[in-house]
Amino acid sequence: MELWHDRILVLDFGSQYTQLIARRIREAQVYSQIFPCTVSLATILAYRPQGIVLSGGPSSVYEKKAPMVAKELLDQHIPILGICYGMQLVTHLSGGEVGKSTHREYGRADLTIDDERDLFKGVGTDKKTAVWMSHGERIERMPPGFDRLHIRATRPLQR
Repeated sequence: MELWHDRILVLDFGSQYTQLIARRIREAQVYSQIFPCTVSLATILAYRPQGIVLSGGPSSVYEKKAPMVAKELLDQHIPILGICYGMQLVTHLSGGEVGKSTHREYGRADLTIDDERDLFKGVGTDKKTAVWMSHGERIERMPPGFDRLHIRATRPLQR
């Protein structure tokens, strides 16, 4: 029997919160490990994760040297959660469109979850949870075959 049967891989794209993401997963009694975003697809698959989290980061998916993952990662039937840059990267690699926001947002925001699918079931109280945001880009068009979850955030500070 394998010691860490259930495990989540966190790919780090330079987020300030990568360690916190991994810790929160562990607090849910699931083993998590952080790998750099430059790790090979073969190494990811050899790890045999039950899910993958793509962290945020300071880059834009349109930069010449933007950190990437192999597009084939999205074809492996492994659940993937993209957070900030990670979500933008999944959108970009899957045929959606990422665009510049009219202003950068930074700071604490209250997230209201109007969609209680399995991923968000029981998150927060009164369907609300505090989050930290720091981004300057947004999803303009969802990739084909993707569904939008109905989640709203109060506006954080604007720069």
